[in-house]
Amino acid sequence: MTDLQKTANQGIPGYDFDAVEIAQSPLSTEDLMHLEEAVGWTEADSDLLQKHAELFRAHAEQMVDAWREVIGSQEHLSKWFAGPNGKPDDDYKARVKRRFVQWVIDVAIRPHDRRWLNYQEEIGLRHTPEKKNKTDAGHTAPLVPLRYLLAFVPVVSEVRRFLEVDISDQGELSAVERAWRKVVQLHVTLWSRPYTRDGLW
Repeated sequence: MTDLQKTANQGIPGYDFDAVEIAQSPLSTEDLMHLEEAVGWTEADSDLLQKHAELFRAHAEQMVDAWREVIGSQEHLSKWFAGPNGKPDDDYKARVKRRFVQWVIDVAIRPHDRRWLNYQEEIGLRHTPEKKNKTDAGHTAPLVPLRYLLAFVPVVSEVRRFLEVDISDQGELSAVERAWRKVVQLHVTLWSRPYTRDGLW
């Protein structure tokens, strides 16, 4: 276990990776393996992101700020962070941001084991009425529609501009970007599972 993995969950409210009370994914190891194959995820991709884990840690907040700026500029996205009065719930937003920043680091450092798979189920549920607001005792809208999780994938996939100053080798930079794009798609695919019923997922 790396130092980043050991200290990942310190001092972040609601960041419950590996907690016994989080959701348990119904997916099997074989299900996950098939999804990884479908997106083209490889051990080399994992090694590459872990190689640059400190770089992702250094830029995680900058990335999240840029992505949240996109959310804030579109009313149909930002309204899911508003309270009953229609105004942004700044406390809720601040708590969610800290977990979003940690998610960037986790993408780079976490092995895709049962603990990680369970936490993806938990993250998905926290976007649905089953768990949204419960972690933070918030009063925002009870659902982030699945269509917006899916539509936001290209925004979160664009990481080249954050890394190009530090990774001078263009081939390596492109490889990191490809690995990141694949694993983001994998995450959002797993988050989509709680939205589905009747075995249609």
